[in-house]
Amino acid sequence: MARQPRFILPGQPQHIIQRGNNKQPTFCTLRDYEFYLEKLLFSATEHDCYIHAYVLMTNHVHLLVSPAAANNLSKMMQTLGRYYVQYFNYNYNRTGTLWEGRYKASLISSEQYLFNCMRYIELNPVRARMVAAPSDYVWSSYHYNANGKGDPLIQPRHEYNRLGKTKEECQENYKALFKQPLELKIINEIREMTNKCWAIGDAVFKTVLAEELGRRVEPSPRGGDRKSEKYKKSLDINRV
Repeated sequence: MARQPRFILPGQPQHIIQRGNNKQPTFCTLRDYEFYLEKLLFSATEHDCYIHAYVLMTNHVHLLVSPAAANNLSKMMQTLGRYYVQYFNYNYNRTGTLWEGRYKASLISSEQYLFNCMRYIELNPVRARMVAAPSDYVWSSYHYNANGKGDPLIQPRHEYNRLGKTKEECQENYKALFKQPLELKIINEIREMTNKCWAIGDAVFKTVLAEELGRRVEPSPRGGDRKSEKYKKSLDINRV
């Protein structure tokens, strides 16, 4: 089966998931997390990508990134992967791949979807029952976005900056978004769309994006593509 192409628009945020091969751990010690973040900062700076949210789990990573140009995101991930895999293999006396194939990426639209995705990312340790609250997990952008703790990685988007007139007001209003749990429907949508590399947004965004890119940016309606030969043949079979 052909791989679903990624949708890239300069300046538009992308939700990235990268998993350890066979669900194996990708972070084992404190230094592993630190080294990954150091090289993420280097790679993002080198290739003009802006990080808005992240979480490092024991066997996978979530990032929310806006690339300045279409090819910058893949370059950032290649540079980051080259540094980290070499580091990890050397320190744990191993060879071969660390990550499960290519990373997954989903284009994110609009203020509502952006904040849903940020909450999805920063609540990951809570859903995994590793901590009771996002503030309890060290390896996350929540500490910057909600509490203002210094983090050289984070470049807030204009949607975040519009949450308040001051940094403190932005942080408090962002923190307030976490008072209500993220709906299961939203969690499933983000998970499914990112794993399948489809765009996440409202109907208007998807229509404009499809026209701009010249291809479908979301799954076909249930029942299949009614113009396809496969769908027409299925009708003939059902009539027999």
